[in-house]
Amino acid sequence: MKQVGIRIICCVSIILLVIASGCVTPPKENKIISKSGTSPGGDPLNPATTETPNYVTEVTAFLTATTTSQYRTVPPTPPPGDIYCRIYSTKNTYAYNKTAITFNLQNPAMYINYTVNPSNRTYYKSYASKITGEGDKIVKVDDYSPYSWFEITVRSKLNPDKIYLKDGFGAAKGYNEYLNRTLKIVNRDEMQIEFYGNNITATASVWVKPEGNFNDTSRFNLTTDCTYFASNPRDSLGPLTPTLTPTPTWTQV
Repeated sequence: MKQVGIRIICCVSIILLVIASGCVTPPKENKIISKSGTSPGGDPLNPATTETPNYVTEVTAFLTATTTSQYRTVPPTPPPGDIYCRIYSTKNTYAYNKTAITFNLQNPAMYINYTVNPSNRTYYKSYASKITGEGDKIVKVDDYSPYSWFEITVRSKLNPDKIYLKDGFGAAKGYNEYLNRTLKIVNRDEMQIEFYGNNITATASVWVKPEGNFNDTSRFNLTTDCTYFASNPRDSLGPLTPTLTPTPTWTQV
């Protein structure tokens, strides 16, 4: 009887162990949250509820103002010592008459700008046509008068034979025919400047640096009486409006 009881107890114990092992809940899988908020292979319509730890705090970003840059070229400001002021200007109609001024140029350079209005001439010229049967042709020519010229001479007042510059307008004197020019004198001396011409109207002006010559700009209007010159001024260019040399016109008559 005692052995039968022990066997019954063992059978009951085995049955209870089997039942207990079948009721154990299987371990849950660790779900990984993807960037889209769903677990891998999961249903996107049913996002997972498990979230990763949050180590940062979202804030509103600073707004950066957008500006539009407009670039422009700003010419360099010339040094104040390079400014030149007009100390003399004249307009005259010349018929073999001459005028002169003097100035003690202590700080070169000196610039002399002139504009001329020469006399014109009209004449007729004949030539043989190269077309067979046309014979001779006559054309009307408009040109500067060969007697129209203007000359500027800069010399030492104390030594008149010492000439620093002699130039101007007109083929009669061997000069070019630019209607507007700027001449440059780089010597230091008490200068005598002479204006001379014939059959022409000319406007001329003389410019020097205030610095080192009279050190006073209060007598000048810096807007209209002073300017800056290029180190090597070009013919037909200067403070005044340039006028290009015209080409003679030929008109058949």
